[in-house]
Amino acid sequence: CSFGLEDVTLIDILTKLHKTPRIFCLDTGRLHQETYDVMDQIRSKYGIQIEIYFPNQEAIEKMVRAKGVNLFYHSVENRHECCGVRKVEPLGRALAGMKAWITGLRKTQSMTRANISRIEIDLPHGGIVKFNPLLDWTEQQVWDYVKKNQVPYNRLHDQGYPSIGCAPCTRAIKPGEDIRAGRWWWENPENKECGLHRVN
Repeated sequence: CSFGLEDVTLIDILTKLHKTPRIFCLDTGRLHQETYDVMDQIRSKYGIQIEIYFPNQEAIEKMVRAKGVNLFYHSVENRHECCGVRKVEPLGRALAGMKAWITGLRKTQSMTRANISRIEIDLPHGGIVKFNPLLDWTEQQVWDYVKKNQVPYNRLHDQGYPSIGCAPCTRAIKPGEDIRAGRWWWENPENKECGLHRVN
């Protein structure tokens, strides 16, 4: 869970179906304060525990020593390495032993997500089942659900951030820009995935 609009929507739905769903998030160490704020609001409103997975400290120190704290601005390879250490490896630990997981992926989020399926086999994570229940929802449908159900959400969404990740890799978008334009804006659109949702 990254506590974006889709994620908080799923949390609201899941808590209506199951009193104590397993919710986990990846704290990369570079998140916006607003993300931590909504995390606390969600925990308080729904009375749920949120499992927080952090990157391996030694791997972070080694990477930063070798390539600098802002290595991701220098090449796609460096950015993928940073995402690998801060997101992909912790996700592997979070999913260890699981049979399935649920994501908030939607087809209209980016060109790299246009061909996702509702149910996928997540080969990079041991072939577990990956459910994408919001697959065909529009951004407006997500907003409508959040407002109708008074779901707490990240206030950066009100400041022009339709997609929120790590603070140095996320910016507000301009009117008319693609909703993922604020993520890794220095890269080409076909590269704009962090490795959590690799296409099988």
